Amino acid sequence: MEIKNNKDEVPFQHYLQQFQQLDPEDAVRRLELPFDGNAFTLRFLNETYAVTWPEYAISSGDPNAFALGRLQAQTFLLRYLLVGKHLPAAGGWKTFRQLPWGEVYLQPFNGRCIRRSAFTFGRDLNKFADASRRLGGAEISQGDRGFEFAVVQDYRIRLSVWEAAEEFPPSAQILFSDNFAAGFLADESVAAAELLIGALSAAMAR
Repeated sequence: MEIKNNKDEVPFQHYLQQFQQLDPEDAVRRLELPFDGNAFTLRFLNETYAVTWPEYAISSGDPNAFALGRLQAQTFLLRYLLVGKHLPAAGGWKTFRQLPWGEVYLQPFNGRCIRRSAFTFGRDLNKFADASRRLGGAEISQGDRGFEFAVVQDYRIRLSVWEAAEEFPPSAQILFSDNFAAGFLADESVAAAELLIGALSAAMAR
């Protein structure tokens, strides 16, 4: 896999070192994930991945699966295996501002996720819908087009888009299932939304 920049490589290497010291039994208890003594199996953005331990490798039945060539996605999965926990959602939804420490990260979230979604997906809602279905998205009645996605296990994100009108630019809304508030830090929630947007953009480009 090609390393493109230190921004991705440094955090990946940091969590990789911690992953090699992971207690797999603890991870199985926390996450309720299958572990066969060699690899964890988990679903991420509608793809199944095997992550081997302690010698790290990631694989999927689809050679074009989104996380295989992207360090940001693999870093997210490593962090999840290291410190994540399986928390079923109660059925509520939260804006990013409503998440713990969301106010601190609100400005970068709005730029990297909300505005990016609006201008990437709001210009072609049909392509957005097709890409959303390929990622296993379930259509919801929000926005001009909206979909609900499983990110990892029971952690879900709703992404709704409004296309541009004569006097208004395209806009978007992102909601997080209520278990994000206890299961993820604010910066991890930003990463989850960014990865969903990246996966959708890749699906639209196919």
